[in-house]
Amino acid sequence: MRSYPFMQADAFTTVALGGNPCAIVFEADDLSASTMQAIAQEQNLSETAFVLRTEAADVRARYFTPLSEIPFAGHPTIATVHALVESGRLQVDPPCSTVRLELQAGIIPVEVFGSSSEPERIVMTQLRPRFLAELSAVHVCPVLGLEPGDLHPDVPIQVVSTGTPQLMICVREQRALRGLSVHYPALAALGKRARFFSVHLFCVRDGGQSTFARHFAPEFEDPFTGSATGSMGAYLWRYRLIPQPAFSAEQGRWMGRPGAASVEVLGPRDDIEAVKVGGSAVTVIRGTLTL
Repeated sequence: MRSYPFMQADAFTTVALGGNPCAIVFEADDLSASTMQAIAQEQNLSETAFVLRTEAADVRARYFTPLSEIPFAGHPTIATVHALVESGRLQVDPPCSTVRLELQAGIIPVEVFGSSSEPERIVMTQLRPRFLAELSAVHVCPVLGLEPGDLHPDVPIQVVSTGTPQLMICVREQRALRGLSVHYPALAALGKRARFFSVHLFCVRDGGQSTFARHFAPEFEDPFTGSATGSMGAYLWRYRLIPQPAFSAEQGRWMGRPGAASVEVLGPRDDIEAVKVGGSAVTVIRGTLTL
């Protein structure tokens, strides 16, 4: 039998059992992709991260949902770097160090704030956003239980990617998010046709100082989605829904797993360079995976 140390951390929260949980499997170089996928199914979390050696960056990771591998995800990035630093596998210098993390989508910088063993805040710089296909409300609203009048009238329904393509939907008011009724098979079919992985629905609050969101993958609701939060930030800044390029994002409260992140968009509205998304993480499990 082979043994692999692993941790589970809740990302985008300062308290255990909040935010979004992620399992992090260390020393995973000899695991095949099919075994990683089976482990992710066993964990049954939104994502499971596998830490690998690399010569191109400081550390490499692969992310798997219970269904498939994805090229980039936000909360596994926060959780993985947190686990590496807290366990002593990754050395950082206080009060701030930058780690280069290699993912399937590319290499991204991740800033670590705090002590060498207890990271207080982790900030990832996501890839330059790509604004992709626009979809019709006629096709999207029935899949999610929305009415066309729930949508913000001045912006498109659009696929945006900072590493993983996700459908951005801005609604007028937060109450529209309460009554969603997602038809998951139809959502999966729509995502396949329009080439997006999941859907992020959100509203702007407090005059553009904060947002509230819900996020749906093909088979489940996600508590807090860091990658989509970055795409949302780029979308909000591009379409002039926020007056300044920095705000706070909230997600997961209605699921009993409240999470929060800081968001900063870099670059002018018509030429966004990158998006920074930051938050904290809390370790809840340390153990050994035996195969």
